[in-house]
Formats: sequence, C-alpha cells, structure tokens
Amino acid sequence: MTATYLQRLAARVAVTRSALCVGLDPDPAALPDGFSPDIAGVEAFSRLILRAALPYATAVKPNLAFFEAHGSAGIAALERLRKLVPPDVQFVADAKRGDIGSTAARQAAALYDVLGADAITVNPYLGGDAVRPLLDRADRFAYVLCRTSNAGAGELQGLVVAEDAAAGCPAEPLYARVARRAAGWGPGGTVGLVVGATAPAELAAIRAIAPGLAFLVPGVGAQGGETAPVLAAGPATVAPAGGTAGGGLLVNVSRGIARAGLGTVPPGAPPDLEERLAAAAAAWSASLAVLP
Repeated sequence: MTATYLQRLAARVAVTRSALCVGLDPDPAALPDGFSPDIAGVEAFSRLILRAALPYATAVKPNLAFFEAHGSAGIAALERLRKLVPPDVQFVADAKRGDIGSTAARQAAALYDVLGADAITVNPYLGGDAVRPLLDRADRFAYVLCRTSNAGAGELQGLVVAEDAAAGCPAEPLYARVARRAAGWGPGGTVGLVVGATAPAELAAIRAIAPGLAFLVPGVGAQGGETAPVLAAGPATVAPAGGTAGGGLLVNVSRGIARAGLGTVPPGAPPDLEERLAAAAAAWSASLAVLP
C-alpha cells in the first residue's frame, strides 16, 4: 500500500458520497431463519450482508469478538470474509487492542499483516508508548477509544482529571484528555478517535479539542444515537483528516442493517432477504451522506 489510510478512505467516500461503515457483529442467537446458530450460520449471514451492503459501504468493521468466540473456526471464517472486501473498501478491525510495546508490536503484526486490516480500534489506557507500535505504519490507522457509546461510558471516561500546566492541559474529563493526548501521538495521520453518537455534546466538545482527527462513530440507530449531530460535528475541519472527502468521518451501522433480515417481511419490503439488506444499507448510506 502506498496511499495512506486517510487517502484511501477519502477516495472511497468520493465514490459512495457517504460515511457509512457496515458493522459485522453476527450474534448466533439473532440470525434470520435458515441460518444455523453456529459459525457456519454466522459466516453465511455475514457473507450475505457483505454482498448486499458493499456497494454502499465506505468501510466494513467486523467486531472480532463475535468471531473469536468460535475459536480457530471463527478466526478462519473472519479471514475468509476479509478476502471478500475489495481493496477500495476500508477494513476496520474492531479489536480494542493496546498493551506494552512488545505485545502491541505483535498485535500490529496479527491485525495488519496477517488479517490485513486497514485500521483497528485501540484502547489508550496504557498510554502513548503502548499505542505507538499500532500507529507507526504510515499506511495503516488506529482509532483510539475516546468517548464510547455504551451506557456506562461516563463511569470512567467522564472522570475529571487534574490540570497539567506543563502540558497545557486544563482540568477536564478523561475523554477530553485522551483526545488532547492522542492528537500528538504517532507520526501524524495514523490516529483517530472513537466517539459515540449517544453523546452528541461530548462529540462536539471532542471535535473542538481535536479538529484534525478522523472520527469513527458507533451508536446510531439501535443504541439511540441520532445522525444529525454526528454529521454536523463529525467531519474534521483541519489536517490531517480535514480537507479530505468526508473529513475522515465513519459512522458504524450494524444492527440497523442486519435486523432488516429478521422477523416477518414488512409490507412493501422486498421479499428477498438480500434485497432487504441491500435496501437497508442503501437507506443508511443516503442518511449518512457527507458529499452532495
């Protein structure tokens, strides 16, 4: 890969005109009729989602835990699914990795070199030196967990940390300090932030702190987050992500697409399962338009 992740992302946005990131969180207990509640069913349904949604997707984000739970068979299925995603659609491994430097270096090898992820999600709890091996690839990217979308996110992320006058940091919530620190991590252009749509005020505040970082935004749809505040504050306004198509914004939708395949067919919906999934993906893509 010679282009940077942000360049590849912008090139795909120029095609889709959308920030849609299609999430793969295949729960064996929530598959449509006809799919077995095991890794075979998980892989088959994931393949169908990809086939239906890829034309509308800027990126695809599998949650690795949903495949790791099936052991080696699940990892093998994930690797096969990875091969179905074309190079122009960015593949974001939702792994939430981060450890001491030597361990993080092996995590980078596993996710970037073996799985072939374009980007990953990273836990910043161990600090910048632990994250560095995941940021040092000029053609790859790491989204640092900043203010997540789950209901209990504020329990730790909202704790106020003391002023650090030497570093120019005021007293502020931990999520704000993470954003401030992350903006200075890595060689530049290889780090972004995970910021949930369920906290729109915090999202806007984080954007003000880090105007140049790309955002990966979970939490729209099933978790209750709304798209309008995300589209208003989500795109970066300065370099490195600012000025690119879509401002580096990705908005993840998982259940909002997958659930189109569950239950009885609504009146007026296509009877074919793949067509219903494609219609859901097309609708989400349109609602997340970042280019006219």
